[in-house]
Amino acid sequence: MKRDQEYLTQRAIELLQQLISTPSFSGEEDKTGDAIEKWLTDFGVETHRQFNNIYAFNKHFDDSKPTLLLNSHHDTVKPNTAYTKDPFLPHVEDGKLFGLGSNDAGGCLVSLLATFAHFYHQENLSHNIIMAATGEEEDAGEKSLTALLPILPKIDVAIVGEPTLMDLAIAEKGLIVFDAIVEGTPSHAAHPNDNNSIYNTIEVLNWFKKCSFEKVSDTLGEVKLTVTQINAGNQHNVVPAHVDLVVDVRVNDCYSNQEIADILQGEAPCKMTPRSLRLNSSAIDANHDLVKSGLALGRKTYGSPTLSDQAALSCQSVKLGPGDSTRSHSANEFIYVREIEEGIDLYIKILKGFLEN
Repeated sequence: MKRDQEYLTQRAIELLQQLISTPSFSGEEDKTGDAIEKWLTDFGVETHRQFNNIYAFNKHFDDSKPTLLLNSHHDTVKPNTAYTKDPFLPHVEDGKLFGLGSNDAGGCLVSLLATFAHFYHQENLSHNIIMAATGEEEDAGEKSLTALLPILPKIDVAIVGEPTLMDLAIAEKGLIVFDAIVEGTPSHAAHPNDNNSIYNTIEVLNWFKKCSFEKVSDTLGEVKLTVTQINAGNQHNVVPAHVDLVVDVRVNDCYSNQEIADILQGEAPCKMTPRSLRLNSSAIDANHDLVKSGLALGRKTYGSPTLSDQAALSCQSVKLGPGDSTRSHSANEFIYVREIEEGIDLYIKILKGFLEN
């Protein structure tokens, strides 16, 4: 590893420790935004800011070239109650760097920042590079990457930094959350009622349990539908007029979100209203040069069931980063220090193969 890369890696790990120690729940990322701005400025990078979205362009940005976006987020979820370690105290034990946001997605973010700094001054690259450290990813907020994209130049391809063990997620499922209502006849519990909304829900739940969609994706498999919430009634002696359900649908790349909504609204035995249709599935051509560069380094490809800021992008994109997705949102979250070291090295090598051809 070159000396400058070793220094970048050291500084990236120090930044991650600073980010961990700075609470940055979605919508409250101003202080971590400040830290990221300063880190980039220390490397001579001119930064820009929209809300808590920090972004920068490579020094020799050329409007005639296509553009690569490097993106990850610096907001976190709130720590769950199972934590036994201080979520805001970054510390290393047995090679693991503990702290809230260390794995999701701090390790990815600082690795991408180091990679951007590595290429920032280089000339004659095949693509421009935009680095975007964004907020409000965890709650898909209005001031997230979605807000930033309209003011950026056209993006041709993107790497979204999320923990993938540095394998390439070449497709990602979309998401639709539905509010469903099962209706019935309200009544006193003491009287007969052949249209009890709660009993009616049994049939509806069985329908959802058996529901399947015809088209199966080679990379993302089947569309997955899951009932995740149920709520009804507020008195022991009253049959409620309706039961409220929440249905989580993970959409493969064979369907648009609108198509899934049309199917369910037409066929489900209850009223269904989608909260949003904007979080579509995303993918990159398996033969894209960026993917080939990763494959040449022995990395694997797969389809990801989890959602990220890829859903905001209309260009081809790959999800790629150090860390393990199964650690995300877990108690005593951590990332291995070696994963960050390897992540920066692999990011740089993948981009060398892609940008320097």
